[in-house]
Amino acid sequence: MEQQLKSLAKSARWYRKAHRFVALPLVAFLFIMGTTGLLLAWKDEFKLKPPTATIEVKGNALISLDSIKNNAITHIENSGLSSEIDRIDYRPHKGIAKVIFTDHFTELQIDCYTGNIISEQTRTADVIEMIHDGSIIDFIFKNSSKPAKLFYSTLTSLSLMFLAFSGFWLWLKPRQIKSIKSNSTK
Repeated sequence: MEQQLKSLAKSARWYRKAHRFVALPLVAFLFIMGTTGLLLAWKDEFKLKPPTATIEVKGNALISLDSIKNNAITHIENSGLSSEIDRIDYRPHKGIAKVIFTDHFTELQIDCYTGNIISEQTRTADVIEMIHDGSIIDFIFKNSSKPAKLFYSTLTSLSLMFLAFSGFWLWLKPRQIKSIKSNSTK
C-alpha cells in the first residue's frame, strides 16, 4: 500500500510539473484564443460584422457580375486601397452583392439592380477570426502557405488537449490517494 501511495504521489507531481510547464508559456496564446472565440460566438450580438443591407427587390433585370466587379474595383481604387477581390457573395434574391477584398478588410455591398455602392464597412469579425486562428501573422507577412496559422493552431490545440488531460489527472490522483488512505485506516 505504501508503494502504491508513493507511485500515485510521484505521478501527481509529474503531472503538476508538466501541466505548469505547458500552461505558463502558452497562457497568452490560450487567453487570446479564448477571448477571440468568445467574440466570434457573440459577433452578431456585438455587431462585429456588417449587416446585410436591404433594398427593394424589383422586377428589373439584374446587372452582370462583371458590372458589379468593375463598380467595386473603381470605388475601392478611388479610396486608395488595393482592388484585388477575394470573393463576391452574390445574393440575387436579396438584390445585394458583397465584395470582399484580399489585402484589407473592407466589404462593399452593391445593389444588383443599379450597381450603386450601398455600404462600405470594415469586416471586424474577419480580423478577429484571423487573430483567433493565427492566420493574421500570415496575412501581415503575405505567406500563402499559412505556416504561422498551422504552427499556432497546432501548438494551442495540442496544449489544450494536454492541459485537459493533465488537469483531469491532477484532480483524480489526490482522490485516489485519499481513498487508499481511508481504506487502510478501516
